[in-house]
Amino acid sequence: MQDQQLWPRSSGILLHLSSLPGGHGIGDLGPAAHAFVDFLAAAGQRWWQLLPISPVGKGNSPYMPLSVFAGSPLFISLERLAAEGLLGAKDLKPGTALTPLRVRYPAVVRFKRGRLFRAFTAFERDGGAAARASLAAFCEAQGAWLPEYALYASLRRRCGGRPWTTWDPAARRRRPAALRRLRRDLGAEISFRIFLQYTFHRQWEELRRRCACRGIGLIGDLPIYVALESADVWANQELFLLDASGLPTHVAGVPPDYFSSTGQLWGNPLYRWEVLRERGYDWWLARFRRAFAHVDAVRLDHFIGFCRYWEVPGRARTARHGRWVEGPGARLFEAALAALGPRRFIAEDLGIITKEVAALRDRFGFPGLRVLQFGFGGEAGSAYHLPHSYPRRCVVYTGTHDNDTIAGWFARAESASPRQGRRQRQRERALALRYLGLPETARRDLHWAMVSVAMMSVADVAIVPMPDLLGLGSEARMNVPATARGNWEWRLPQGAWSAELAARLRLLTETYGRLPGGDLPPP
Repeated sequence: MQDQQLWPRSSGILLHLSSLPGGHGIGDLGPAAHAFVDFLAAAGQRWWQLLPISPVGKGNSPYMPLSVFAGSPLFISLERLAAEGLLGAKDLKPGTALTPLRVRYPAVVRFKRGRLFRAFTAFERDGGAAARASLAAFCEAQGAWLPEYALYASLRRRCGGRPWTTWDPAARRRRPAALRRLRRDLGAEISFRIFLQYTFHRQWEELRRRCACRGIGLIGDLPIYVALESADVWANQELFLLDASGLPTHVAGVPPDYFSSTGQLWGNPLYRWEVLRERGYDWWLARFRRAFAHVDAVRLDHFIGFCRYWEVPGRARTARHGRWVEGPGARLFEAALAALGPRRFIAEDLGIITKEVAALRDRFGFPGLRVLQFGFGGEAGSAYHLPHSYPRRCVVYTGTHDNDTIAGWFARAESASPRQGRRQRQRERALALRYLGLPETARRDLHWAMVSVAMMSVADVAIVPMPDLLGLGSEARMNVPATARGNWEWRLPQGAWSAELAARLRLLTETYGRLPGGDLPPP
């Protein structure tokens, strides 16, 4: 059971690193990240919540990473490399193919790889004994995953990004002689990949120190599943439901729900939970340790899947025809807490919450999620997401990264066609205005009213996505589930946060008793 003191009454902002402003095509660990920490502190916030920080894979999704243990090289700050003398001033000039308000991933990859390789070359040439010793220590500390990831990423580049299931059989099946030969042949690229992880690690630690000094805790996001196209599956094939060719026999998803009438077919390979149990959940324990090395609290994405999960045949085209299968349940978390001690876990329990799911969540005292935007549908169960139904032990959001923004959601009620459910949207709009005590003319203030209701609720923690704090429309939406394009691209414009915004949010935070009262309690 988690100690209630792990979650003092508090609030924070959800903003992914990629969405920060800056001149290099994507938000990173540089000046804007440190300035945002200062803004959070000035605004009286306790938490900065992020999406997964791993290197993105299919669809540029942080939930389909190339490794759940690695950090994304795209988040490495070029400014900080230049401050160390590893890059020159000309390397910081923005590329012409980059845009300030959207992440154009192919252009960002091309732009950053060249400059990161220059920094690596300078490090190899000029790095002193202390720097080399620091790198060696990092490699030793991360030896359980780093060599496999570096080899996988290097080999994937040599193979033109092709899936590992199409590689030469010796590489695909990880024959020891083949792996030794590949490590020798790809030595330079492997060293480069290791340098990138080392650099990410140093810059991340700098940001964590800034957060600690300003009283800000980081909330990370841990997806329950990993991508087939990842070092995690390639290096641990025995832990997943794969056929002889490495293809999944069954994949993950969810049945038809709020977001999709055919369900969501995620396509991730499913775990061989019985094998993991026999091994004492060693791979999962390593993953938890890695997550808590980065952040102060971990949001367990798709918590329902730990209790039961939706198993879909590997060749299915939609998630409609799947079945529920029992998950690892309490055994996994008993092993985790025994090995790690008390830790701050948040159970992302959105979806069909059975008695078994609620019992698993409550057995360990994990706070669940409530989403204000879900509270106005009018159907059975929607009141679960309205503040008058909240327990203290929960985290309330105005919306999540999968939702439209508050302003965008509200506007859709006015513009939706009959085919799109205009009448239903209008009912949601009317219920929201009535619940918030706003007149029809108060649309401009709706986002602040939603933030206020979240803040005044009894929930221990209130989190507001940055677009909702700013009242931005659907252009600031991060992800549309069950779609493959245009997601994960939104970025803040320069100057989006201000002293005036911080003062207004701080006043609201103070009014509802959420101002931090000293240092974050240790786990």
